[in-house]
Amino acid sequence: MNAPHRAGPGDPQEKPARLTVGVVGAGRVGPALAASLQLAGHRPVAVSAVSDASRRRAAELLPDVAVCTPAEVLARAELVLLTVPDDALPQLVAGLAETGAVRPGQLLAHTSGRYGTRVLDPATRAGALPLALHPAMTFTGTSVDVQRLAGCSFGVTAPEELRLAAEALVIEMGGEPEWIAEESRPLYHAALALGANHLVTLVAQSMDLLRAAGVGAPDRMLGPLLGAALDNTLRSGDGALTGPVARGDAGTVAAHVAELRAHAPETVPGYLAMARATADRALAHGLLKAELAEDLLDVLAAPPGSPTAAEGGSPDPGRRGPDGEGSGRKDSDGKDSDGKDSDRKDPDHKDPDGKDSDGPGTEEADDD
Repeated sequence: MNAPHRAGPGDPQEKPARLTVGVVGAGRVGPALAASLQLAGHRPVAVSAVSDASRRRAAELLPDVAVCTPAEVLARAELVLLTVPDDALPQLVAGLAETGAVRPGQLLAHTSGRYGTRVLDPATRAGALPLALHPAMTFTGTSVDVQRLAGCSFGVTAPEELRLAAEALVIEMGGEPEWIAEESRPLYHAALALGANHLVTLVAQSMDLLRAAGVGAPDRMLGPLLGAALDNTLRSGDGALTGPVARGDAGTVAAHVAELRAHAPETVPGYLAMARATADRALAHGLLKAELAEDLLDVLAAPPGSPTAAEGGSPDPGRRGPDGEGSGRKDSDGKDSDGKDSDRKDPDHKDPDGKDSDGPGTEEADDD
């Protein structure tokens, strides 16, 4: 990518050289990607930004870059980043193509996780070169995002003749290209939402509950625990499962449900759903004994107000572990697998500049 080169219809398979870059949608993602491309030698020349917040982001990450309309962005740039919400992308592309804003030979890259390149078909018919470059990263809208792109995986979809160009752009932004088939994009995006977006909700709920229990610094308490759990899971998958569900401690789970119903009823559906999913995976991987799973699933299926779920009623002790306290599964230090001593009792409002990139909106995308 050292020789000067202008991408065009005759040679789209070539790696793009130093390009003029435009951004349509100055949410959290677009300015960070353009700033990363600038560090690689490309030249941001235009950005569309509507709200005060998006204008501030553009000014911070892309100083001295002109703020203009989407059509003007396309008129000035050889590479255009479409960083708008998923639901807004089809209409935006259709509008740009219908108004003649798209130029033949122009690289048009969107950052939606949901879509591949087919969503760019109206622009492709007008001569654009389509790329889908989705960074698997959460964004803050600040300069720290540029640093976080180092080693970040990108879900990439592109025509075969643009494969080298797509790879080169991702690598220049510090990322690692991961090829995703067009038909697999929705599943790919759902997997990321399940693992990252839902994690935010779970951790935020956990912090709220710890505060209610009197913990002064829930972030400090959760940090090491969550870090270890994530690291263990990435290394060992389901083998990292610990805790009362994996052990089949139905009485403890019943006590949890009762406390949540009393103090945070809005968390009960999520707790039950995740506990059922955890039990299923623990059973499938031989971590949870079938005889203990039956009592556990009874607790998870019990309606509100039933003695088992709401009052912590103990299941048949004859179906518990050999010590009456659970499965009896111990770590090497003699503790239960969740770190407790074995004899210890277990007591979308949107922001002004648009929306989340997974939700509806018209201008700028946040992170996925």
